[in-house]
Parts: sequence; C-alpha cells; structure tokens
Amino acid sequence: MPYFDLSAAELEAYVPQINEPTDFDAFWAITLEESRVAGWEPRLTPVDSALRSVDVFDVSFAGFGGDPIKAWLLVPAGATAPLPAVVEYIGYGGGRGLPSERLAWSAAGYAHLIMDTRGQGSTWGTGGETPDPHGTGAATNGYMTRGIDDPADYYYRRVFTDAVRAVDAIRMLPQIDADRVAVTGGSQGGGIALAAGALSEGLVAVMPDVPFLCHFSRAVGLTDRDPYQELVRYLSVHRDAREHTFRTLSYF
Repeated sequence: MPYFDLSAAELEAYVPQINEPTDFDAFWAITLEESRVAGWEPRLTPVDSALRSVDVFDVSFAGFGGDPIKAWLLVPAGATAPLPAVVEYIGYGGGRGLPSERLAWSAAGYAHLIMDTRGQGSTWGTGGETPDPHGTGAATNGYMTRGIDDPADYYYRRVFTDAVRAVDAIRMLPQIDADRVAVTGGSQGGGIALAAGALSEGLVAVMPDVPFLCHFSRAVGLTDRDPYQELVRYLSVHRDAREHTFRTLSYF
C-alpha cells in the first residue's frame, strides 16, 4: 500500500473538518465531574523489582466512575525533590506490561506513570491487569465498537476519562511537581494522549507518536487494516447504523 495518500505539501497543510456536537463541551465536563466526585486517593505499593536505579510502585487510581485502574510509577531511585512527570498511554491491545520494559523516562530524571488500558492487555506484550466492568450492545471483535450505540456508553469515553484521571492522580503525589506534567503515547496511546491533552488543564507537553483514534470518517476509507476496519465490519452488518455510529464517534 502507498506510504502516504497525500503529497508532502498537502500533508503539511492538512486540517480535518470537525463536526463537533453542540453539547460536546457539556458532555465532557459532566463526564469528568462525575468521575472526580466518585474518585478516591491513588494507592501506591512499593515493588521489589531488583532495579537498582529506579523505585517502582504498583499504583491503583480512580478512573471513569471511580473504577480502579492499574498503573506503574517509576521514579529515579532516592529522589526527594518534586519531580517533573510523564504519563504514558499504551498502544491498541497492550497493557502496562512489566516495569523493566519502560525505563527511559525515569533514567532521564522524570517520574513516569504507565497507565494500564481497561479491558486490554492480552494481544501483545506482557499483559494488562485492569478489567472493564461495563457491558456493551452488539459489537465486533475488538474495542472500537463497544457501546457505539450511544456516546455515554462508548468504550473510549471510559478510556479517555481514565487518561485524564491518571493526570489527576499523579498530580496528587507528594513526589511530583504538579505544574510539570506531560502526556505521551504511541498509536492508540497517541490518540489517548491527544484526548488527555485536550481535556486536562495545564499540561506542559503533549507528545503523541503516530496517533490513531483520529478523524474516523476519513480513516475508515483510507485503510483496510484493523482497528479502523472494526468500524467497517460493524457497519457492513448494521447497515442502518452509519449516522448514529459517526454521531457517537464525533464526541471522541
């Protein structure tokens, strides 16, 4: 397949047309407020990881609706001053894995929170540990169409809220400089980082790498590969569902 579908000049000038629902801001304000009301203090358990240069903590924090979300926190060993922090989100199908797999940020002197993605973690890597306790209507295999009938039920409403709450959680910790927090991630993690960057106040940087979960209406006609093809397969069966499917996706 071609590497790009547009020329370099067209790619540099590319700005998608966004059809934002009139209640978009209210939808997300209510979602985040409800989850913050249901929240609780993050829980940190020290881990004996055998890593000499990094202190490792097994973290649980309150995500969407107060659901417990797992994460790793890696901190340079013996650090005492409040540290700048990087929150990382994982690619599609992966989980937080093992602490030893992601040492670059802590080696550079940052606190590093690696958020597990609810319901994922069994497709590649070394696994995830966070369930998604919420049900779904008819959906294809994968995550892209879970709860697609309604924005309030859509899977990524929960994931994006978890991502914002991960930022909230790390800012609560005494070893973190709350004014110096950035978010990052690749592929799905890049899309989540973009969402967290838009929905969180005061981040110093948003660092997405090849983000997906972007401009869905164009993406489904641009590639015949998963995960976007999950939407195509869903609509090939539910042929009258195109309008409300893309209405749901317009919130994300």
